[in-house]
Amino acid sequence: MLITTFVSLLASATFTVGIPQSGSGTVTAKARAATSTARSNTAAKAAGKLYFGSATDNPFLDEDATYKAILSDNTLFGQLSPENAMKWDATEPEQGVFTFTNGDVIVALAQANGQIMRGHNTVWGSQLPSWVSDSGFDNATLISVMQNHVSTVIGHYKGQMRIYSTMYAEPFNDDGTLASNVFFETIGPTYIDLALQAASAADPNAKLYINDFNIEGEGAKATAMENLVTDLKSRGIPIDGIGLESHFILGEIPTTLQAQMEAFTALGVEVAVTELDIRLTLPETDALLAQQQTDYQTVVSACTAVADCVGVTVWEYTDKYSWVPSTFAGQGDADPWDENLEMKPAYDGIIAGFSS
Repeated sequence: MLITTFVSLLASATFTVGIPQSGSGTVTAKARAATSTARSNTAAKAAGKLYFGSATDNPFLDEDATYKAILSDNTLFGQLSPENAMKWDATEPEQGVFTFTNGDVIVALAQANGQIMRGHNTVWGSQLPSWVSDSGFDNATLISVMQNHVSTVIGHYKGQMRIYSTMYAEPFNDDGTLASNVFFETIGPTYIDLALQAASAADPNAKLYINDFNIEGEGAKATAMENLVTDLKSRGIPIDGIGLESHFILGEIPTTLQAQMEAFTALGVEVAVTELDIRLTLPETDALLAQQQTDYQTVVSACTAVADCVGVTVWEYTDKYSWVPSTFAGQGDADPWDENLEMKPAYDGIIAGFSS
């Protein structure tokens, strides 16, 4: 089955038990659980969206059968994103030496399940092998290296993705200036044009996205993204969508989220919520879970209300494999399934958001 591509250059019980969790001793079982029996991807499609999806990664995709079975249920998840398997350090760890083994596993799973595949990512200032980040390449050499990487990775997956999500990832600082990275410092701002052009040449049918965080509400960074997309389109540089990463803090969803989505789509591109999670300060309480449910509903409702918001992806569906605790000390429980792979109240918020 052909999978389309997105390219961008997220009741109450009152018992407590200790449950082992890798790397963190014990965790507390969830005090509340979801009550909805609706299926999230079914609800998304009923709301006119293309999918509700999840990121996933190796090796736990290969090692946790229960996790994989839930992920493979296409009534729950209609789309997959590789969390790390398609980034530069994973696909070209040595110059000219490409490896697609882990990415191919995820693509094969999506194909077997009839799920949309969203690529992630080909050009980003982070998770670069040292031969790129510390190379000292001159302008012409780094352009060639970047174009070859983009062409090879996207060419390998040609026709198997709807979006290459994050053709280029996170190009801006919060003040709207272009972020410093080896590509900007060596090539200059035209590296974005060159990466998008290389991607389009490698797979003309792929949807090309630029992803960033802190563009979900009105502000300097969102304005910079609007200006970039306007400029790209005016010069005929291919750009199809903007990915709103949406790594949120509990209770801090931008009040202008829907308005900002509408501002982006008014430029003639689609948008997607690409890496959604909503982290809270531990320990978790019923009140925090209730706020998280509300916040998930707010985000999904905004996408539902915007015709050209094509879907919502959570950045891992389960707290068991979330990136949050290892990155933000004292915070976690950001996802709609808990460590035991049980739906949390946040799931009810997702269903309500698609029903709004």
